[in-house]
Amino acid sequence: MKPKRRVVRNANVFDSVTGALRPGSTIVIEGERIASVTQTPILVDDAEVIDAAGAVVLPGLIDAHVHVVAASHDLVGLALQPPSLVAAESGRIMRDMLHRGFTTVRDAAGADFGLQEAVQRGLFEGPRLFIAGAPISQTGGHADMRPKGVKSREMFCSCAGLGLVGAIADGVGEVRRAVREQVRSGANHIKIMAGGGISSPTDPIDGTQFSVDELRAAVEEAEAANLYALAHAYSPRAVTRAVQAGVRSIEHGNLIDEATARVMKQHGAYLVPTLSTYAALADEGVRLGWSAAMLDKLKVVQDRGIEAVRLARAEGVPVVFGTDLLGHMHHRQPGEFDLRLQAMRPVEALQSATIVAARLMRQEGHIGQLVAGAFADLLVVDGDPTKSLEMLTRPDDGIRVLMQGGRVVLDRRPERQARVA
Repeated sequence: MKPKRRVVRNANVFDSVTGALRPGSTIVIEGERIASVTQTPILVDDAEVIDAAGAVVLPGLIDAHVHVVAASHDLVGLALQPPSLVAAESGRIMRDMLHRGFTTVRDAAGADFGLQEAVQRGLFEGPRLFIAGAPISQTGGHADMRPKGVKSREMFCSCAGLGLVGAIADGVGEVRRAVREQVRSGANHIKIMAGGGISSPTDPIDGTQFSVDELRAAVEEAEAANLYALAHAYSPRAVTRAVQAGVRSIEHGNLIDEATARVMKQHGAYLVPTLSTYAALADEGVRLGWSAAMLDKLKVVQDRGIEAVRLARAEGVPVVFGTDLLGHMHHRQPGEFDLRLQAMRPVEALQSATIVAARLMRQEGHIGQLVAGAFADLLVVDGDPTKSLEMLTRPDDGIRVLMQGGRVVLDRRPERQARVA
């Protein structure tokens, strides 16, 4: 059967590489991919036409740090839920992400190949999903969620991998085995807990986790499978050790200094800040029952997040869009753009959620760009995103057409609404 052909005409295409708009463009789509993008007038036979009417057309957005299984902020309680319920809740979370314009997400631990397959088969409507499986954590590390006094590593084994519980590994041999297990289970990247965190009350935010040899072993195993490693880390010491061990991206990184940013640049590492989760937790942490120690750590990193973005940009470190939201706070995902505008221009913030994220994920030419051969993931939006990102921070009003893999997910053009009415 011949693949469905669509044409988007009169498009003001956003070139995510240069950050420029290309007016008067035509996008030809064959099946799920783009066949051509041209500013030269062309005739295309036997095609469904979408008239952008001069509006800006963007590549589908990418959120490079999500947890689609995080239906609750109570991560221990989440891990004890039936996996069927977690999957059902994840389906809703992914659908909402897609409808906000995020056609691809990189799950930073928790989702498994079953959710990925459900999206690919059309059982769930959601973003194109890249998964890490379980995060790799040392005993007592950021993803070791066992309550004090619980010694068994198998406490959460009934959860079939759904949830943010870590694969606990100590020593080079165990780390290699844990990484290989994620590779065996279909991981697209490997998540390592290289330092302390906020939601884990017993590990210091400025501490380090794993030895350098263990970090290198994790990276070696990821690279052996043609994957890459990302590391949860906040402090200069934790970030520096992870980057020197070969980690490709630093998640969060709020406490970095100039020297650390230079090391990141030297090693070609990316920074994935997650500013929106700190803003959300600052608003709701007390109500959610967070301890004083956790709230103190939250304030430390929240106050430094924007400065970390500025330092990274000043040193030429690529900055990628990420959110890291939990539970009922997922709806704040578009607000990440507003937070970043304190340290980035609108074009740079948009590039962080398109081409820069695609490069990090080694998916350049497939996502994050409107070029021949890429997936036909695109947004027709109101306004000029090179000057303001209001259409993305208010997606229900700002996104007129949403297409993923050549399929029209949403069409809110006035003429379309009139026909439906």
